[in-house]
Order: sequence, then structure tokens, then C-alpha cells
Amino acid sequence: MTTPEGLLAVDERTARELRGLARVLVRSGYADHVAVAAALTEAVQEDAPSMDASALVPLLIGEAFMDLRAEAADWPATTDPDRLDAVLAELESRGVVVVRYTADHHAARQVLEAAADPKGLVFFTDTDVWHAVDFGMLELKLWHPDTANVAPGEPLLEDVLSLLHHYDLPAVFDEGRIEVTLDWQRRVTL
Repeated sequence: MTTPEGLLAVDERTARELRGLARVLVRSGYADHVAVAAALTEAVQEDAPSMDASALVPLLIGEAFMDLRAEAADWPATTDPDRLDAVLAELESRGVVVVRYTADHHAARQVLEAAADPKGLVFFTDTDVWHAVDFGMLELKLWHPDTANVAPGEPLLEDVLSLLHHYDLPAVFDEGRIEVTLDWQRRVTL
């Protein structure tokens, strides 16, 4: 991994944290360049206030994107996030509201409440994706139209689990959420 010159003046822990944030933001595949740069600028200003964020942030983004591009050359033609996208599209076609990479459950609830005759809601947050990038597990939340969590044995939950398994995405329901095991290999353009 290349070392942006600006990170040399930051302690090792802060440099590692900033690189880690750049990594998950870029690899998420959901945040555009402006959002990635804004989040990193805020982090630099907070964690390394003596650094010039306008110089450091492009280096962090460039490093993360170069690392991702090098790895992506060896990815299969269809990746786990591609299969996840197919699952989500299928759920949408069945009337389930899908909210991807949202800030929190409040924003997801607003989308659900604005929908006409939804069959349910499945959503995941930005931090759920970051966890998937680092640890290979994406947490999906699944609600009924009235915002109640699904429970074991309910048809909505069984349908979603069955669909995930159909697309070769191992998933289990645990403590009110669906844990999907996947390699987060999302192709990204910034």
C-alpha cells in the first residue's frame, strides 16, 4: 500500500483509522465521490486537525481506490453484491420496500411510510455495509408494513431467507436481523 505523504505527520493509529475509513467508504460502492470526500474531510478535521484535509483527502481516496481496483481484477464475473442486488430487485418486484445504505432506521421508516401498500421493508445502513466490507457479514433489517420486526417462522422472513439462499447467499435470522455472509466485492467507479 502506498503511503500518502501527508499521513507521515499523523500518528500511526490515526493514519490507520483514516485509511480504514477511506477503505470502507470507497468499497461500499454506494457513496459517490462528493460524499466520500466530505466524510473523510470531517474525519481529518476531527482526528488530525493539524493536517491539511484538502491535500490529504484526495490521497486517501486515491490510495483506497487503487487498492480496490487491483483486487477487483481477480474477482469473479458475478460477485456476492451482484447477487444481493438481484435479491433486492426481486423483493422490490414483490412489493417490499428496499432501502440501501441509509443513515439510520428513521430514514428507512420515512421511505416505508411514503410507499403505497408495501408488503414490508428491508434495509441496511451505511455502517452495516462498512461491517460487510471488513468482516464479510451484512446485517439486513426486515420489518412489516407497520414497522414491527419480523419474527421466526413468519412468511415474510421465510420468503426473504429463501430468496437469499436461492441466490447462493448464506443467511440466518439472529436476534431480530438477517445476517448475510458475503464477500463485499462491489465494483466501484469514483
